[in-house]
Amino acid sequence: MKRVLITGGAGFAGHHLIEHLLTTTGWELVVLDGLTYAGRPDRLTDCAGYDPGRVSLLWHDLRAPVHPWLDERIGAVDAVLHLAAESHVDRSITGPAPFVRNNVDVTLTMLEWARARGGDLTHFVQVSTDEVYGPAEEGAAHAEWAPVMPSNPYSASKACQEAIAFSYWRTFGLPVVVVNIMNMFGERQSAEKFVPLATRAVLTGAEVPLHGRWNPGMATAAARLEHWQPSSRCWLHARNFADALRWVLTETTPAVFPAADRPDRWHVAGDEKDVLAVAELIAEAAGKRLRYQWADYHSSRPGHDHRYALDASKIHAAGWKPPVGFAESLERTVRWFAAHPAWLEH
Repeated sequence: MKRVLITGGAGFAGHHLIEHLLTTTGWELVVLDGLTYAGRPDRLTDCAGYDPGRVSLLWHDLRAPVHPWLDERIGAVDAVLHLAAESHVDRSITGPAPFVRNNVDVTLTMLEWARARGGDLTHFVQVSTDEVYGPAEEGAAHAEWAPVMPSNPYSASKACQEAIAFSYWRTFGLPVVVVNIMNMFGERQSAEKFVPLATRAVLTGAEVPLHGRWNPGMATAAARLEHWQPSSRCWLHARNFADALRWVLTETTPAVFPAADRPDRWHVAGDEKDVLAVAELIAEAAGKRLRYQWADYHSSRPGHDHRYALDASKIHAAGWKPPVGFAESLERTVRWFAAHPAWLEH
């Protein structure tokens, strides 16, 4: 592997991926980004090990085809890591049609570009989410190829991306690999996401909004406040996500049809914690008192799932292990935000 194309590289997950690849490999990286509200070039320049000789940032609205002049600037690449997508559930609920169209179009653009490249690519990694499977029952976790039952326009758009990628794998022989990930957190994350949002509230003494569900058998509002069941997630530091993608590129060879009946799919999970436990850890790391307010997980956010969980035993059995632990990385993230408060306003 010498040169890798990363879409959405100026976003939160993308810049952590670039930072990790800069510090753990000698690869050259080509970043293709539309630089929308979620894309910030200063994320890249802040990366440890940032070297403009190894990182090329190209602006392009990925809803449009890649024209020959841009293709020349991309140059020869060995693999594609396709991260570009709108990712905030609330935005998908507010404006579902443009949100879904965007995520479908950016994926079609990259798959068509890869198809035109012929057999030059070793991997086309479609980065997806746990949310395509819908809610997980208590005590259960979705394994690879569980039924896809998205609950909101965001997760449905990611399921669309997967389905289109599968069709290009089978019809055109593209080396598609799907990687499903969970709730990520880390430095320079957008303030709309839970960890920075909760960190900002804790640091300023405001209430942290927590989603959960209450027992309908409780008679009074006062009693209900004492009997909320917090929503639960598996929390993954972005560096662990980045290392899993590096592992996929270096340690796997994509399945090929018809020798295989489906492309490779890998789940990358994190530590499961409910939102109250995470908020308590954030307050502890910040040395502040926690104040919070409950909201019903569905009434306050239609299409919001109470619990997500992925079974990551397959990738662990194959040899990948996360390089950083949850508690350590969450504490480090909170302290970083406390030292860089401007990032909590964006």
